[in-house]
Amino acid sequence: MIVCRSASELERMRDAGRLVAEVLTELAAHVAPGVTTADLDALAEKRIENAGATAAFKGYHGYPATICASINEEVIHGIPSGRRVLNEGDVISIDVGAALGGYYGDSAITLPVGQVSEQAALLLRATEEALYKAIEVVRPGRRISDIGHAVQKHVEAYGFSVVREFVGHGIGQRMHEEPQVPNYGDPGRGPRLAEGMVLAIEPMVNAGKPAVKVLADGWTAVTRDTSLSAHFEHTVAVTADGPWILTAREVPVPVR
Repeated sequence: MIVCRSASELERMRDAGRLVAEVLTELAAHVAPGVTTADLDALAEKRIENAGATAAFKGYHGYPATICASINEEVIHGIPSGRRVLNEGDVISIDVGAALGGYYGDSAITLPVGQVSEQAALLLRATEEALYKAIEVVRPGRRISDIGHAVQKHVEAYGFSVVREFVGHGIGQRMHEEPQVPNYGDPGRGPRLAEGMVLAIEPMVNAGKPAVKVLADGWTAVTRDTSLSAHFEHTVAVTADGPWILTAREVPVPVR
C-alpha cells in the first residue's frame, strides 16, 4: 500500500530529512586521505544521538553500523571499518538514514577523496545530475517509471550504466515502504504519483557494466567488473507545487 502523507506529516519528515542533510554535510567536511570509514561512522552516530534521533540503518536486518560507506567499486552497503582508510583518488559513497519523531529521512552522496581521475569526476557529476533529472519528474499525475527513465536516459548518454538489482523506495514511518522506484525502464508505467507520496530516489550508476555482486559479509555490493560506482539519494515529497526535497542540504556539498 502506498501512503500519502498530510502536510503536518511532511513537516515532520522535513525535520528528519534536515538532520540527515546536516549529518551528511558534516561527514563530507571530514572526507580526506587518511580518514577511516569507522571515523566517519562514529561521527555520524554521535551527531544523530545528540539530536535525539535514531540511526535508521544500525540493527536493520542485522546491519552493524550507522552509515553505509562504499569506496570505489563498492556500490552500496559498505560496512564502516577502522581498516578502511581513504586514499587520494578514491571516491566514497556515504548513505545516512535517521528516524526523528517517528518519521524517516534517507540521503546519500558520493564524494572525491582529494584529486580523482577525469572518469571518476564525470561519473559523480553524471550521477548527481541524474538524481535531479529524476526529481524534476516528481509531480502529481506522472508515473513511477518516469523517474527511472529520466535516470537511465541521462547516465547512458555518458556511456555509464544503471544498477538493476537495487532500487529506490517509498519512505515515511518506516525506512522502506511502497512503492519501489527503479532507476531504469520505459516511461508511463507503474503507480501514478499523487500529492503526499514520499520517495527515496537513489540513482546507483556504474562506470562500466551494470552487473553487481554481494560480498561474503552479506552486505557490501560491488561491481562485477570492478569499475567505479556512484550513488546519490534524496528523500522527495510529491506536492501540488512540484517536488519538495526533504533532505535538501542548506550548505551545498561540492562533489567536483
